[in-house]
Amino acid sequence: MNAPVLKIITPVDGSVYAERPLASEADVLATLEKAKAAQRDWREVAIAEREKMATAFVDAMVAEKDKVAELIAWQMGRPIRYGHGEMRGFEERARYMIAIAAKSLADIDAGPKEGFKRYIRREPLGVCLNLPAWNFPYMTALNAVLPAILAGNTVVMKHSSQTALVAEHFASSFAKGGLPANVFQFVNMTHETTDKVIRSGLVDQVGFTGSTAGGRNIMASVAGAPNFPATCLELGGKDPAYVRPDVNLAFAVENIVDGGFFNSGQSCCAMERVYVHEAVYDRFVEGVVATVNAYKLGSPTDPDTTLGPVVRASAAAFIQGQIDEAIRQGAKGLIDPSHFPEAKAGTPYLAPQVLVDVDHSMRVMTEETFGPAFGIMKVKSDEEAIQLMNDSEFGLTAAVWTEDLAAAEAIGDRIETGTVFMNRCDYVDPALAWTGVKATGRGASLSQVGYEQLTRPKSFHLRTKTD
Repeated sequence: MNAPVLKIITPVDGSVYAERPLASEADVLATLEKAKAAQRDWREVAIAEREKMATAFVDAMVAEKDKVAELIAWQMGRPIRYGHGEMRGFEERARYMIAIAAKSLADIDAGPKEGFKRYIRREPLGVCLNLPAWNFPYMTALNAVLPAILAGNTVVMKHSSQTALVAEHFASSFAKGGLPANVFQFVNMTHETTDKVIRSGLVDQVGFTGSTAGGRNIMASVAGAPNFPATCLELGGKDPAYVRPDVNLAFAVENIVDGGFFNSGQSCCAMERVYVHEAVYDRFVEGVVATVNAYKLGSPTDPDTTLGPVVRASAAAFIQGQIDEAIRQGAKGLIDPSHFPEAKAGTPYLAPQVLVDVDHSMRVMTEETFGPAFGIMKVKSDEEAIQLMNDSEFGLTAAVWTEDLAAAEAIGDRIETGTVFMNRCDYVDPALAWTGVKATGRGASLSQVGYEQLTRPKSFHLRTKTD
C-alpha cells in the first residue's frame, strides 16, 4: 500500500511541482517529544548565543534570495520580478526582532521594597506549533518562528500544501546557522493529524495564520487539550481604505491599487474595500481604472508579468463568483476582462476587477475576497466613512489617505482595527504589534508585544530578611 503524499500543485501550469510524504500521527508525536526534550536545554542557552545563531540563519536565507523568488513563483504564483521583496521584508523583520530580543526578554524589576527582591521573568512557553500562511510564506513564518526560538522555545512548523518546501528551506538555513538539533523541526501532516497533536498535550502554543473558519477549528482543538495551549491567531480580513478630499490623489491611486492587487490581492492586509469622498470620487475612480488596465497578467515566471495567477483554480472561481454576484445585484465592473487574454475560466488566471455602485448588501464588500478585485463606494463625510469601515466582522488594518495628520489620528481612534495606516497600506512594520480585532483573531506578533505572546510571566517574590 502506498504511503499518503502531499502534492504541491503549481498555479503556473497546473502540474505537480513537488511531492512529500505525509507524516503519521505517531511520527508527529515523536517529533514533538524531541522538541520538548530539546527545549529543556535550549532555554538555558544565553540570549547572546541565540542571537548569534539567529543572525547566521538570516544571513543564510538572504544569501539565497534568488531561490526564494523562484520557489514563490512556482509554488503560489507571485511574479518572479517581485520575489526579492519577500526576502527584503523577511530580513527587515528578522533583524529587528533579533535586535530587540535581549531587552524584550529581560527581567522586569518591580521596584525597591525593603527586605525583598521582586521581579517578573519572561519564561518560554515550551513547544510552539506554527501553522503559517502560504501567501507570504517566508514572512508569515518568520513572524512567529524566529522570535519563538529567540525566546527559548522550540518550534515545529507545518506549512500548507502550497508551500511545504519553504519549511525545508527554513530547516536548511537554521542548520547552517548552527541551531542545535530539534530546536526547529517541520512536519507535513493532514488537518486531522493537526487536530490530534494539538489535543495531545505536547504542544504549548499554537500560532496560526489563515481563515476565520480555520481559526475556530484551532480553538476547538485547543479546548480539547489537557494543557490549555496558548494561541496566536491571525485570521480573515476585509481591510478598508478611506480617501479624504485633501488627499494627494495620484499618490493614493497608485498605492491603493498596489495595496489591493499586489500578490494578486492575496494579502491578509490587502485593500479590499475603498470609500472615497464625493469631492474626489470621479477622479479617483478614473485613476484606478487606468492603473489597473496597465497591469500585465501572465505566467509568474515571465519577468514582464505584473499580475500572476491566484493560488488555485477554485480560488479564482470563488473570486469571480463574488464579482458576478455583485454585478447581478447592481454593481458595475469597470475593467474589461478581454483586456487580459491570459484569464481563462477553470484556471488560476483571473482578470482583475474594480467595482462601483456597490454597497454592503454585497458579499464583495463584506466577505474576504483574497483576490485582485475591490469595490469603491462614494461617501459624503468622515462620519459616513467611519461607519462603513466599522461595518465589518473583521479588523486587521485600515488606511486613511489625507494630508491632515490630526484628522487621520482622530479617525483612526474610532476605527475598529488592529493597525491604522495614514498614506500607506499593505505593510508590516516589525516595530509595531501585528494584531487584529473581532473575527480577525487574537494575540499579536512582532514588536516587543510579540515576545509577550511567546513567553509567560513568572513572578519572583523573594524575602531577603527574616530577622
